[in-house]
Amino acid sequence: MTSTPTKPTVAFAHLGCEKNRVDTEHMVGLLAEAGYGVSTDERDAAVVVVNTCSFIQDAREESVRTLVGLAEQGKELIIAGCLAQHFQEELLESIPEAKAIVGTGDYQHIVDVLQRVEAGERVNQVSAIPTFVGDEHLPRQRTTDQAVAFLKVAEGCDYRCAFCIIPKLRGGQRSRPIESIVAEAHQLAEQGAQELILISQITTNYGLDLYGKPKLAELLRALGEVEIPWIRVHYAYPTGLTPDVLAAYREVPNVVPYLDLPLQHSHPEVLRGMNRPWQADVNDRLLDQIREQLPDAVLRTTLIVGFPGETEEHFQHLMGFLERQRFDHVGVFTFSPEDGTAAADLPDRVDPEVAQARKDALMALQQPISAECNSRWVGRTVDVLIEQHNPQTGEMIGRCARFAPEVDGEVRIQPGADGQQAAPPGSLVPVEITGADIYDLSGRIIGARAMVAAARRQG
Repeated sequence: MTSTPTKPTVAFAHLGCEKNRVDTEHMVGLLAEAGYGVSTDERDAAVVVVNTCSFIQDAREESVRTLVGLAEQGKELIIAGCLAQHFQEELLESIPEAKAIVGTGDYQHIVDVLQRVEAGERVNQVSAIPTFVGDEHLPRQRTTDQAVAFLKVAEGCDYRCAFCIIPKLRGGQRSRPIESIVAEAHQLAEQGAQELILISQITTNYGLDLYGKPKLAELLRALGEVEIPWIRVHYAYPTGLTPDVLAAYREVPNVVPYLDLPLQHSHPEVLRGMNRPWQADVNDRLLDQIREQLPDAVLRTTLIVGFPGETEEHFQHLMGFLERQRFDHVGVFTFSPEDGTAAADLPDRVDPEVAQARKDALMALQQPISAECNSRWVGRTVDVLIEQHNPQTGEMIGRCARFAPEVDGEVRIQPGADGQQAAPPGSLVPVEITGADIYDLSGRIIGARAMVAAARRQG
């Protein structure tokens, strides 16, 4: 990442989710616009902005290790993001090298914060209740692969799941207007984005606070006019997948039929403990409906094991649910008690070793299911977004639409034999899938003659 600075260079260290990444990119854009140099290499600068994560204990520990490591290198720190929102003055008190803290709803003030730090002030820029959401006019300088763009459609969450601290760190739901989202999508298309990933805490609730009812279907239809081949939705709560939303998935050509469903569990008693009682009678019925209306849907879910009070019977219910529903992709987490959440004080804690064994059992059950789902793609020709290229071997690594970046598998491909050259990163190319395993696919890039032959084979 380069710029032509008129002021000192500031380095950035990013931790956490893609929502955090978008916030980082806005801070980079704001500082670059103000004339600062910006870098992702902390060796380039005396001041480092660390955008932290505080979602679970492991994330907090990683954030603290990063801060301490940079402090020991003599860096001055501006601590932004969820850890700053969570602990506020404690960070300033315990890390002398921290010159400022910036909350999750305050990153738009980064230029003013830095100028105050340069003037010798120690700054606490953390709003007690985050309210900022941003728009298409806020400067943004992307720090990742230009072919994939994350687009925040809302911020915060109005749900109160017993295990989750996000509402405390990010505030209540604040949706952006459809016009603002579409305008930024056009900007990202002009920058060369091939895949647009819509993110928020609960994307299926998009618009509820702003319009009085969810408007995801209308948003997807509006984004259908944007010249980006793939539009992907992350974090689709089951109750928000209405017939209108599923129809938009089916009818808008550039919306990929990929549904990321954070179900967390299947047993009604565990779901009640999680403060998700509405979900108990939804799971199977909704999944049947999705598969009926979207036969090619790719389904991902995340599950939590070891929640307080989870019995062996509850766990076997979850095992049966996973075996029956046969998701394409599954992530499993062991319960982490987070201070400030309702679940932190619940009785009947599950032994950590038992929770880990349950996680291992779920993953062992899921692996052959994932392999079977992948195997169905052998023999098909699909578009693949190239992300890496090895010039020595000619091998390319990319993703087809059934894989989301960083959480799912890859497609490993070789150039075709009919005159096709290796495709550069950021390009979409047709690939015939020739092999599959638990997580990944393999194939070969094909030219026009091979595409015709593959089309004939596929009927």
